[in-house]
Amino acid sequence: MTKIHLRYVQSYRGYHYFRKRGSPYVQLPGIPGSAEFMAAYQSALAAAPVAIGASTRSKPGSVSAAIAEFYGSQAFRSLTGGTPALRRAILERFREQHGDKRLASLPQEFIVALIDTMAPHAARNWIKTFRHFIRWCETRKLITKDPTWGIKVKVPKSDGHHTWTDAEVAQFETHHPIGSKARLALALGLYTAQRRGDVVRMGHQHIRNGELMVR
Repeated sequence: MTKIHLRYVQSYRGYHYFRKRGSPYVQLPGIPGSAEFMAAYQSALAAAPVAIGASTRSKPGSVSAAIAEFYGSQAFRSLTGGTPALRRAILERFREQHGDKRLASLPQEFIVALIDTMAPHAARNWIKTFRHFIRWCETRKLITKDPTWGIKVKVPKSDGHHTWTDAEVAQFETHHPIGSKARLALALGLYTAQRRGDVVRMGHQHIRNGELMVR
């Protein structure tokens, strides 16, 4: 398997981190090279902190300046797993579109109109991420009124993920031959009986004498 070398990425005991001088560690989810991993890596790379006030978009009191400062806070650095990368990606998209706006003057109707454009699950993830950011802003006296207060996102009820039948597994295996990444992902999920979060961390470091050894 070809090794992928990415700038600012460090690996330790099967875990992978984005680490750039002057910024906190960001744990990257998934396997290096996977869509999940590369999306988180690109978000972390694009969101590396810059000096507040270095541009007009980061002038004091702006959304951009507050988000940049938030990345260095204990509230953000205490997040674990893939949460930091996922939340950073959400905040960076918002920062790119609305970073020049004054944080203290964001009206609630603006937030409502924004999440109305999102699918239910995406809206729930967004509001959860933004509320965490806003609560930190309140502790820093950057804002006096929470624009997300009282906003609720209803997610449609679901019976959960569809469980594949033997025929569907066979169809997938026929389409993806042994040796492909897709087939490897299926085999690890199907035959190791591990949780998805554990499967994505498996690597060559867990192979002992030809057997997969995990705790």
